[in-house]
Amino acid sequence: MTWVYDFSEGSKDQKDLLGGKGANLAEMTNLGLPVPPGFTISTETCRAYLGEGGEPEGLGEEVSEHLAALEEAMGKKLGDADDPLLVSVRSGAKFSMPGMMETVLNVGLNDTSVGGLAARSESERFAQDSYRRLLQMFGGTVLHVDAELFSDALDHAKRSKGTDSDLDLDADDLRGLVETFKNIIEQETGRAFPQDPREQLDLAIRAVFDSWNTDRARLYRRQERIPEDLGTAVNVQAMVFGNFGMDSGSGVAFTRDPASGEQGVYGDYLQNAQGEDVVAGIRNTVSLADMAQIDQQSYDDLLEIMTRLERHYRDMCDIEFTVERGKLWMLQTRVGKRTPEAAFRIAVHMVDEGLIQMDEAVLRVSGDQLAQLMFPRFDAGAERTLLAKGMNASPGAAVGKVVFDSDTAVEWAERGEDVILVRKETNPDDLRGMVAARGILTSRGGKTSHAAVVARGMGRTCVCGAESLDVDAKAREFRVRDGDTVREGDVISIDGTTGEVFAGAVPVADSVVVRHFEGEKLDDDLAHAVARIMAHADGARRLRVRTNADTPDDAARARRFGAQGIGLCRTEHMFLGERRELVERLIVAEDEAGVDAALAELLPLQRQDFTEILEAMDGLPVTIRLLDPPLHEFLPDLTELSVEVALAEERGQVEERAATLLTHVRRLHEQNPMLGLRGVRLGIQIPGLFRMQGRAIAEAAADRMAAHGTPRPEIMVPLVASVRELEIVRAELDQQIAEVEEERGVKLDISIGTMIELPRAAFLADRIAKSADFFSFGTNDLTQMAWGFSRDDVESSFFSRYFEHGIFDVSPFESLDQQGVGGMVEMGTTKGRRTRPDLKVGVCGEHGGDPRSVHFFDDVGLTYVSCSPFRVPVARLEAGRSVLAKRDSEER
Repeated sequence: MTWVYDFSEGSKDQKDLLGGKGANLAEMTNLGLPVPPGFTISTETCRAYLGEGGEPEGLGEEVSEHLAALEEAMGKKLGDADDPLLVSVRSGAKFSMPGMMETVLNVGLNDTSVGGLAARSESERFAQDSYRRLLQMFGGTVLHVDAELFSDALDHAKRSKGTDSDLDLDADDLRGLVETFKNIIEQETGRAFPQDPREQLDLAIRAVFDSWNTDRARLYRRQERIPEDLGTAVNVQAMVFGNFGMDSGSGVAFTRDPASGEQGVYGDYLQNAQGEDVVAGIRNTVSLADMAQIDQQSYDDLLEIMTRLERHYRDMCDIEFTVERGKLWMLQTRVGKRTPEAAFRIAVHMVDEGLIQMDEAVLRVSGDQLAQLMFPRFDAGAERTLLAKGMNASPGAAVGKVVFDSDTAVEWAERGEDVILVRKETNPDDLRGMVAARGILTSRGGKTSHAAVVARGMGRTCVCGAESLDVDAKAREFRVRDGDTVREGDVISIDGTTGEVFAGAVPVADSVVVRHFEGEKLDDDLAHAVARIMAHADGARRLRVRTNADTPDDAARARRFGAQGIGLCRTEHMFLGERRELVERLIVAEDEAGVDAALAELLPLQRQDFTEILEAMDGLPVTIRLLDPPLHEFLPDLTELSVEVALAEERGQVEERAATLLTHVRRLHEQNPMLGLRGVRLGIQIPGLFRMQGRAIAEAAADRMAAHGTPRPEIMVPLVASVRELEIVRAELDQQIAEVEEERGVKLDISIGTMIELPRAAFLADRIAKSADFFSFGTNDLTQMAWGFSRDDVESSFFSRYFEHGIFDVSPFESLDQQGVGGMVEMGTTKGRRTRPDLKVGVCGEHGGDPRSVHFFDDVGLTYVSCSPFRVPVARLEAGRSVLAKRDSEER
């Protein structure tokens, strides 16, 4: 087994083995770009290390071999007293996890070699600055010393000097800081900072491996749905120094704007700084345009390399670089994270530039990104009070109460509050709060700061570098330069598209993408990009997309959004409001005549409901689910009614109606109503109920035909577990349809099917298919039944612990459990079509609009998915991407 690879041995296609950073360093090396030499310890090594609880056999020897080769290439020895080689030790997983794992710079410095570095560089200040950085990073990352101790000491040194900038600290100041940092380490760990350079290297490598399993890394992987078992590579690379002086610096650049997707030169540069200073946001950066004024040659070299990399990768690239005394060095490149808006624009622009084909353009965007674009934006015509303006780091409109730390953000969000997390700058430990918040606002940092990069990856609205804000987290407030003060709990609004920050809540309006889907003609390049992507996805997809809609308005909107019918029309929603009394009369009826009377009043109301929905979806299928919830849901609460009657009895004021109603409520009360009298069981217990609904559907279809419409109703019987249940109800429905056909003199095309939402139904699907024209998997109930979870209870009780233990990385109610519940879907589909080869099979749970689930449903051969109206475009896009992804995989 080989554990370590030189940069010259890899390529960009080896991300599984070398991680993203290592694979791309190898690619740039092979392209002949100015990359400091180094080597990569593979992801296989990390997995072995974590699995065995220590370094795998032979790793130490391989590191020694590659270190010796690096020393020979550089003409220096690691930590040499006279002319030391220093190295960086950086993480690099297959998928980018910005700031979530560890980095240590300047490894190899100690009390002796710092003198050699000072002599070689002819700068005592530079050498001491590099040493204090090593102590600070090594102490926090490797030795787990509280990072605030180092930050506080640095702040104290700056205050003592009367400055806000670390650049004003001279060599003597930094030498004193070095001693302070060393004392902190010894006090906190009980041992001195290790002076042996090789020990530093080995400890730093282990720290990077260990950082794979930190809480923040686990949380980020759950958020981004990155598998837990990939592990990270470790990249050991010769140091180049951006903190040599004002003729040096570090920066991050994008070949296109990661916020908007526009072409141009975008990025941040910081003179006399190492790379971590740029992304940490501890000093505000200058733009790349400003860099051209500072160092024209390095700027020109950088632009040439950026163009070369974008054309080589055929995508927007994110680049980290350092300038050491006028010499440009490339430290990293990767396909850059971008906002959803930028993703769609860049994909289409690159098609027009001839870099990619439309198939690939569709694969480069996602349903999740499209959903982000459909979020509301601030109403342009609304009044607003501007507080500040920063950088538009991640677009969107976010309104919420100001909070100043992650714990408060999580606590308030869990109780239902919308919050905006406000920080001077964020760091990886703020991730929990960033996930909980609606938006993030920082007073420092730029578009490449930690806050910006992570927010874009998560789709959170973010404004960075609002310099006019003085954030005081301890006082729980921030002050605006003109004197306004905003305290914790105050409401603000942030616009991640413009970078503006407003006092109070600004009203929001539909996004341009929603307006496009609504049919509005817009001269907008984002709308045009989305339209082109959607048209190509629609042309590729096999899976049809329907909607879940219970009203004509929902149905009409879903149709505008591209729905090809209704996959779930819930009739129970039609029995609420004023009609509840009719249902109550039905339940408490003492005889058959009372039941018939109540049903007779409900019939014309139901017929009108169905007529309006069939009109809105004329010519498209409309699957109407017969009444499903327990009847007690239409009755008063048992406890409340019992108390009401008891109090009335004490006063001698008992009403006969209330007493009678209490009798029926007690009769119908169930310990677990979701497993009780509902669905098909209602149709068997109260035959007239389903007969009434079947007649109403048939009459509505006949009415639409009389109005020259083309109705295509489908009747769906819920909660079937036995073919005999379906046979009984189907016979009654067929009778009602036949009677209406005879009465109206028409031939109705009404199919009758069932929901598969019980495990037993999935196992016996071949039998149930004998009496079903179609299946529709109700994956919400099927998930509850398969896991034994009550959705209303478990997500707020123990799901968080399940996430922590990795039992699942996403809620099975949000994204389909493909092994368990998905296995039943696949089995039910296969068995059903074994009996009825032309069986239509759909899904109508929440999973119908989840991107990962849509791919699974396409793979197992479902006919359609059904989802809420706003998820219809998402499902359309993902259904197309599923076909194109399979095609791309086959071609590879």
